[in-house]
Amino acid sequence: MTLHPQFGRSLQASIGESRAARVLEALSSQPSTAIRLNPSKLKHCPFDGAKPVPWSPYGYILDSRPVFTLDPLFHAGCYYVQDSSAMYAGHIFRQLPLEEGCAVLDLCAAPGGKTTDLAASLRERLGDRFTLIANEVMRSRYGVLKSNVETWGDPRVGTLSRDPSAFGDSPLFDIILADVPCSGEGMFRKDERAVEEWSPETVEFCAARSKRILSAIWPTLRPGGYLIYSTCTLNQKENDLTAEWIADSLGAEILRFPAPEPVVETRCGALLLPGFVPGEGQWVAVLRKNGDESLPARSNLFALLGASAPSTEGSSYPGWEVDRESALKYLHGDALALPADAPVGLITIKYEGQALGAAKNLGKRCNNLYPKAKRIRMDIK
Repeated sequence: MTLHPQFGRSLQASIGESRAARVLEALSSQPSTAIRLNPSKLKHCPFDGAKPVPWSPYGYILDSRPVFTLDPLFHAGCYYVQDSSAMYAGHIFRQLPLEEGCAVLDLCAAPGGKTTDLAASLRERLGDRFTLIANEVMRSRYGVLKSNVETWGDPRVGTLSRDPSAFGDSPLFDIILADVPCSGEGMFRKDERAVEEWSPETVEFCAARSKRILSAIWPTLRPGGYLIYSTCTLNQKENDLTAEWIADSLGAEILRFPAPEPVVETRCGALLLPGFVPGEGQWVAVLRKNGDESLPARSNLFALLGASAPSTEGSSYPGWEVDRESALKYLHGDALALPADAPVGLITIKYEGQALGAAKNLGKRCNNLYPKAKRIRMDIK
């Protein structure tokens, strides 16, 4: 990895010389692999030797990286592959007052890791009595977000592709998570492009862009509502200085939550550093918007915003359990040969009790209805 000649000095200025040396050393090591369970579908980690993520009740760090593509439970939305540091935003979210009927926006949501983390917490706390909107302005990334939300399978999570400025000026949300595009310093082990594109000018550009994004969406957060502001970078300009700008310019109070070791407490938030934690770099802060105002009851925020709700197609069909070999054939798009006692007509193919998708059993043959865009492309043998 060839770093920009000014990166080391920038890192030292932000986190100190000794911490910077440890982070730089860690950048030459292999990143860890972690998953986060979908508690509505799976209660126990399916991988031996996994260690719990300290700040996530659903997270596990694996001792090696399996071929997730060849695990039917992955395709069933039983877990999400996510860096353990990225789960810290969910940890902060769970410490906020989550009230019945609350409306939450994940503003820069693709590919959907933090969205599904929030969804799990909201469902466990509130049941169906919440609305979560996952937004991604980049159309090239929106498809992945929509697919991941559909696979997760929570009907109270809608997806949207809208510029922050297009949400209007009316308060709509009790909580907004803004995991804004950043210079990506915390992801250097996984993102060569972030390494290549880093420069002091990139940091300045990203900090200015974050302010534009936050200014545009700010009117939609109700007075007294909460902003979770996060980045996957390490410098103060995009992190603490931007949080202080939000407080001073937009009108908010910076809230502090105790950070478990080895998470570093900064002036405004919590910083997870490669080499100190098992995962990558992440920074999270929470601000409470000035004022106090309850939102009126909203009958259907999905319809108001034009958000897409996950499809429930196939959920009411009779289920048919298959083994792992047949499950992979189904996910590959291959034809299935079902026994004579299988239900005729539209059915749901299941593996270990988890729905994979629909098929139409005609008796002598079974038509595979698994979406072509989601099918496994690698060799399954």
